[in-house]
Amino acid sequence: MYHSFDEIRDALDHGTSVESITREYLKRIDEKKHLNAFLEVFTETALAQAKRVDEKLKNKTAGRLAGMVIGLKDNLAYKDHKVSASSKILEGFVSIYSATAVERLLAEDAVIIGRLNCDEFAMGSSNENSAFGNVLNSHNEKMVPGGSSGGSAVAVAAGLCTVSLGTDTGGSIRQPASFTGTIGFKPTYGRISRYGLLAYASSFDQIGPFANTVKDIALVTEVMAGKDDFDSTLLQEDSKIFCRD
Repeated sequence: MYHSFDEIRDALDHGTSVESITREYLKRIDEKKHLNAFLEVFTETALAQAKRVDEKLKNKTAGRLAGMVIGLKDNLAYKDHKVSASSKILEGFVSIYSATAVERLLAEDAVIIGRLNCDEFAMGSSNENSAFGNVLNSHNEKMVPGGSSGGSAVAVAAGLCTVSLGTDTGGSIRQPASFTGTIGFKPTYGRISRYGLLAYASSFDQIGPFANTVKDIALVTEVMAGKDDFDSTLLQEDSKIFCRD
């Protein structure tokens, strides 16, 4: 179980492959499936991406997130993958494009491992309102993990991915982070593009990460942030540098 991206980088430096790391996460997801954090695991595409990243590492062309395994809240579009906002209303719907935030993570060679349970259409604060069942808090399974991004928080807390993405309208990242002992960050409105997010309240919604370390939060935020022609509400200035390696 990797606590941080620094630990993954260290493993890669000592000969571990991204494919091996991804398989470790897949195994752990299966072992902890009773937590109901994941609605779907992208096994085939995650392993294919991991192999591509391994090749890039060999060729010294890999991006800043090479080896980072990320889960997506089930309201973020990922091309050719299902997204349902934890509702049966969208059952079977497949995204025809990826959210800008997701595109930027992939461009830096992150591995997207699956989509994470949440309150239906991100409306809730306990993650008991999903059409696919509630998420269990990995620290105490009798307790709720908070919401609406409860699956994203539990995925990090239980070591099912390195970082996850959630969304926050009125506390939906910050509250589950506090319930699960993880670090959650709601960026300033206009910092990260909302293009490709199934909106709850567009004038409040923000995409943000969960992680175990502030350094990982800063790195992922920096990668996702910045101007985007598909979102006119963004700050029209270059992204501030949050983190340097």
